Amino acid sequence: MLRRLYDAVLRLSASRHAPTALFAVSFAESSFFPIPPDVMLAPMVLTRPEKAWRYAAICTVASVLGGILGYAIGYFLTGFGHWLLSLMGHAEGQEVFQQWFDRWGLWVILIKGLTPIPYKLVTIASGLAQFSFVTFIIASVATRGARFFLVAFVVKRFGPAMLPIIEKRLALIAGLVVAAVAGLLIWRHFA
Repeated sequence: MLRRLYDAVLRLSASRHAPTALFAVSFAESSFFPIPPDVMLAPMVLTRPEKAWRYAAICTVASVLGGILGYAIGYFLTGFGHWLLSLMGHAEGQEVFQQWFDRWGLWVILIKGLTPIPYKLVTIASGLAQFSFVTFIIASVATRGARFFLVAFVVKRFGPAMLPIIEKRLALIAGLVVAAVAGLLIWRHFA
């Protein structure tokens, strides 16, 4: 079933409704949908490289808006949020998420927002932990934007052959971006 869903999303990337579908998939993936928008973004950029930045912006905006829905699910619909997380294999409960965010907070969103780890896990858990909504939004815009603009850049510049390399080294890239953000925050604090 997941393969058919994946193939359907890929076919949507070639339709005349592709930008609208890209928005919908990006929105839904942030709170409940299993297929990441990169599946549509990459072929759309290959087909229309002059629209790469527009497509990356669509992914970013929709993903953050979908993230707000995920946050709301965790914050207002706690039982439903726990159920969704258990479906994704994370039935640890609210105490675990609260400890996770109390200890790591912003870093959870920065690291997981860039990597292929399901972003919906972060959005719902952020709401369950009642993490700062403003910090959640800022971190989501930064990480989701970085991820989608990186995918658009790589596909536009190097073509599809580079995507497997990026996916393989995404943890390293995410670590470098997080280190750069941390360095900037430390520099601003002490400057």
